[in-house]
Amino acid sequence: MTRDSRKGDGRTAIVLAIAMFAVFNANGREIASYDSQPTTLAARELLLRGTLSLGHVVGARPQLAERPGFQLARDGLYRSAYSPVPAISAAILVWPVSATGLLDLRAPLAPPIMSAFASSVLVAVAVAMVYLTARRRLTRTRSIVLAVSLGLGTGWWSTASQTLWQHETAIFGLTLAVWGLFGVAPRADDARASGDRNQYVNAALIGLGLGLAAGSRLQLAPTTLILIVAVVLGSGWRMGFVTAATAAAIVAPVCLANLRWFGSILGAAPMLEALHSSVHATTGSFSLRSGGLHGLLISPNRGLLIFSPVVALALAGVPGLLKSGWRSPLLLCTTAAAVQYLLYGSYAVWWGGHTFGPRYALDILPLLVPLGMVAMGRIEGRLLRAGASLLLAWSIGVAALGAFVYPSERWNTDPLDVDRHHERLWDWSDTQIARCWTTGPSPQNFRFFSRGAWRAPRS
Repeated sequence: MTRDSRKGDGRTAIVLAIAMFAVFNANGREIASYDSQPTTLAARELLLRGTLSLGHVVGARPQLAERPGFQLARDGLYRSAYSPVPAISAAILVWPVSATGLLDLRAPLAPPIMSAFASSVLVAVAVAMVYLTARRRLTRTRSIVLAVSLGLGTGWWSTASQTLWQHETAIFGLTLAVWGLFGVAPRADDARASGDRNQYVNAALIGLGLGLAAGSRLQLAPTTLILIVAVVLGSGWRMGFVTAATAAAIVAPVCLANLRWFGSILGAAPMLEALHSSVHATTGSFSLRSGGLHGLLISPNRGLLIFSPVVALALAGVPGLLKSGWRSPLLLCTTAAAVQYLLYGSYAVWWGGHTFGPRYALDILPLLVPLGMVAMGRIEGRLLRAGASLLLAWSIGVAALGAFVYPSERWNTDPLDVDRHHERLWDWSDTQIARCWTTGPSPQNFRFFSRGAWRAPRS
């Protein structure tokens, strides 16, 4: 690839990220949940008071102490039950906006604005990295189509870009890792002996991405280990060590903080898992059952192939997968996706609680980018392209419904709470997509598009 071509790709990636950011925020609101709220408030506390503690927040609103996401830690302080990595990442992203006075952190809508801003930036940049990854093998037009398909045709738009929690940072981290994985030098003695500085930087970037992903969601540990192995197989032990050490530099402090605050390297996860029987009407945490494995794909109210059927086009890349060598990044990324799918599919609460579509599947999508690259190269012919266009149109339409309507359709709780009435996950007579279509836009849309949302009221 020539230098001019690289510059052109860089400009295209920037334009793509800006366009995605604009679309993600077109609804002018945050789509939050009880679970995402502690991360957003921790990010604001970090900017306001230099602490991740939520003591001031709970002191101002004592009722928050009753929510599982706000946990009284061993150090006597209230803390988020979830990883601090997304909160720290969001604080870094929002700091320029607050430091320049564009956003008053004490404004009534400052927390949701911070949440929507940070999450949409991370996912928008992830889409741009998908484009850059695809450009290693595809034309510019096909790379853009692949990136847009992920950005607008999946829950990356309707869920991950809409609130700050874990998925947005994990998606960013995994797309960074996959991008770097396709940039490492092939394993060869002369390449390893040369000590190419760029390759060490690339290995470190992969580690940074994996560290952000696993540090945000420890559930992604299997994927992290598999992709570290991919670096070792592709570029040798030295590069693999750099990747592993960089990832550990993020994950290890998170585990230590979890141990100090909650008495477990898993943090407050064991406490949250103990609530399954009362909140989700389930027992245990993991079990290889067909319900979750099928549900993540074809459940009418949580299935990936129902909400984002464009993802099914990745199957066209399977012949290329079978021809790739066992050291191939394509094979190892697909293997990581399969392992992660089995993990999430065997989880007792595989439907992800109150959400729009397949929330857990969002983490798997970056790992399918290489397979999608191969598939894009095989979609030829007018009939095949027309079918692919229809799948993409449906996927984008459904994601748009989620962004502009959910949760006003109230499907998760009306007429019965889906967390306790799991049969609703398979109810074709009352689907979440159809409910969104008939409900109409959320009344909360566009609430950020006013000066009062960004400024604190004068006393």
